[in-house]
Amino acid sequence: MNFIVTGASRGIGFETVLQLVELGTNKIIALSRSKSGLSKLVEEGNQLNANSRIYPLCFDLKNSDDSQLLQLINTEFNGTVDGLVNNAGTLINKPFAELSREDWQEVYDVNVFGVTSLIKSIKSFMGKENKGHIVNIGSMGGFQGTEKFSGLSAYSSSKGALACLSECLAKEFEDDNIHVNCLALGAVQTEMLTQAFPDYTAPLSAKEMGTFIADFIVNGHKVMNGKVLPVAFKN
Repeated sequence: MNFIVTGASRGIGFETVLQLVELGTNKIIALSRSKSGLSKLVEEGNQLNANSRIYPLCFDLKNSDDSQLLQLINTEFNGTVDGLVNNAGTLINKPFAELSREDWQEVYDVNVFGVTSLIKSIKSFMGKENKGHIVNIGSMGGFQGTEKFSGLSAYSSSKGALACLSECLAKEFEDDNIHVNCLALGAVQTEMLTQAFPDYTAPLSAKEMGTFIADFIVNGHKVMNGKVLPVAFKN
């Protein structure tokens, strides 16, 4: 199968790609701004399973030209994408009163507008012979009715927008043989979490969450469409 994963150079995206590599003969286009992180990913992936293939591509969701991505899809995927994991995200931890317009723009550019642009770019390659699956990685902070945390108004509201977008696109893409779901993740021990909350230790590792996401992108759309699913550790 052919997959695209964003934010693939570290954390949850990194582990999701490695799990997809282990699942069989998958091909994965791994997108990230970090060339060194992508090189490490390819090295580890090659050691895990020589029958799968990772295609690393430096890509900035905010302003990247998608021509190289489209070329990869055409040449290496034969023009077919089975699944897209929109994992890349950014987080700013500041009180609401201190957030600048630039802060809001930065968060929404990556967490919302970058996602919509990427989906528009590759939608025509999905839902052909096989049903396509788009998985947007949201947050429990953007899940309606959950406890919210001070300092995360920009981040959580952007993830709330992503959840609603997923529901809208699931309906709009019904006739295109494409399913869209959103996973609202709880706390996971990643570099981004550590940078925002240095004194907090999450109950789940990036590898544990990556394993779940890899299985979900492969199988979740067989029974679900338009769902916003909370994925959080419970005692």
